[in-house]
Amino acid sequence: MLTVFGATVVTLMMIFYALESRSRWFTFAFAISCLGSATYGWLAGTWPFGAVETVWALVAFRKWHALGVK
Repeated sequence: MLTVFGATVVTLMMIFYALESRSRWFTFAFAISCLGSATYGWLAGTWPFGAVETVWALVAFRKWHALGVK
């Protein structure tokens, strides 16, 4: 079940990343899927993956926020 969760969130990350230029909400969805991927990393015991994905989520949330501030 954990593998299915990981594969799903990584697939969603890829889709939302590809669509980011269309709407800031795809950036938000990308950030959420990064959090899901980070969760997968921590649960799977691969802490470097979990840490990197957590940072990616923070970067994506910051980008999403910056896009709305204009």
